[in-house]
Amino acid sequence: MKVLENYKDGFKRFLEIQEEMKNIGDAQGVLYWDMVTIMPPKGVERRSDVIGYLSQLMYKLETGEEYNSLVYSLHEHFEEMNDKEKAMIKAAKKSLDFMKKIPEEEYLEYSKLVASGETYWAQAREKNDYESFKPILEKIVFFNKKIAGYMGYEETPYDALLDLYEPGATVKELDNVFSELREGLLKLLNKINASDVKIDSSILKGEYSNEAQKKYNTELAKRLGYDFERGAIAESAHPFSTNFGNKDVRITTAYSKEDPIIAMYSTIHETGHAIYEQNIPDDITKTNIGGGVSMGIHESQSRYYENILGRDEKFVEAEYPNMVEAFEGLKEFAPVDVFRAINKVEPSLIRIDADELTYSLHIIIRYELEKMMINGEVSFDELPELWANKYEEYLGVRPETFAAGVLQDVHWSGGMIGYFPSYALGNLYGAQMLYKGILRDLPDYYDLIKEGKISEITKWLAENVHSHGGTYEPKVLIEKITGEPLNAKYFLQYLNEKYSKIYNLK
Repeated sequence: MKVLENYKDGFKRFLEIQEEMKNIGDAQGVLYWDMVTIMPPKGVERRSDVIGYLSQLMYKLETGEEYNSLVYSLHEHFEEMNDKEKAMIKAAKKSLDFMKKIPEEEYLEYSKLVASGETYWAQAREKNDYESFKPILEKIVFFNKKIAGYMGYEETPYDALLDLYEPGATVKELDNVFSELREGLLKLLNKINASDVKIDSSILKGEYSNEAQKKYNTELAKRLGYDFERGAIAESAHPFSTNFGNKDVRITTAYSKEDPIIAMYSTIHETGHAIYEQNIPDDITKTNIGGGVSMGIHESQSRYYENILGRDEKFVEAEYPNMVEAFEGLKEFAPVDVFRAINKVEPSLIRIDADELTYSLHIIIRYELEKMMINGEVSFDELPELWANKYEEYLGVRPETFAAGVLQDVHWSGGMIGYFPSYALGNLYGAQMLYKGILRDLPDYYDLIKEGKISEITKWLAENVHSHGGTYEPKVLIEKITGEPLNAKYFLQYLNEKYSKIYNLK
């Protein structure tokens, strides 16, 4: 290991290699964006080869002698560094420690597997053919078990996978938080089911062209603060956001000709992700902390924009004139009727179509199933039935097809096991930021929404969340913002206040 007398010189070279790695990662990202938006179906094999080759380049650069020597030498100067430098070195060392434990041939094999997994998943879902996807899922889970073993863990292998997406999170902590969340959600859901208030969400339906929706959603994203000089919107089967630095941040959405609200809220959701990335400071955008610190914090931003802001009564009132201009059928109904229809609670089969209240139950089901798969507590033949049983138990609905059940999500096909909990965590983080941060610092918050001054709220988020990038781990960041560790009570408080009003609950 090279000894550095002045760590600043070594850090400069470290940043140069970080930029090289970011260049490769961005190239992979562009290829992925193309693959899920416009690539012809028969291109999947060649595209997988190219992505695999870039993964190999990344692997060799990251595991190269120079970079290794720099990272471990710089770590010796850890206490001399500022918070951003510490975060970069900590993340780099964590990644290197991990990479050293994975044989190169396994890393490359797994990279190719997940690069093509989404295409095979999409084909299986379209054909309602779980059997064709099952062997791919088995391989992905097998590799994730090995990855967990390579990484190491104290109590359960799922802890190691959680840490990839939510650094520091453990099954023990999530079991406690999700248990409180599940009980609170089911209690509120039972009250709503017993309510005499009936909401007609069919008023939102109609026949609307994709072109009309594209125009509306583009303007909506602009109103929320998405910068189109640094962004773009495309269409994909599963909406997502991606970025190649803070100057090129892209989103996709999915359209339904019968229900424009689906695209509206998927656009708001992905815009929340994108605004986060566009607000990453220039000085860290080419580094390993040049993005959101975790999937959970990222989801706190997207789900804040989508739900806490986007489904607020004052937001709907302010947006109503734009909605009726684009979707004339809504003119027959008052803003309050549209607001209530948008917030109707109705258990459903499809996660991305779920209402705000029941959504987290969809996530808890996946969290429980992922733990079982990684722990070897369920066979892949039994998985669809177990999925259906849990839906019937928690939500009172049962899928009749694989496409509406175990095949509905893209995540497992891309190897993202341990990712799903971040969605529910995002709900919790976002509500805690609202009650213990935004409302504290912006006492005129609801007036700002009513007047369409969303930029003031985005400014607060940029200063308190986005500007830090990946500098602080989620546990540190949420306490830094709110003064408290993460808990479920604020999200449950938010839901109870909101839905008690909508459903006249006692």
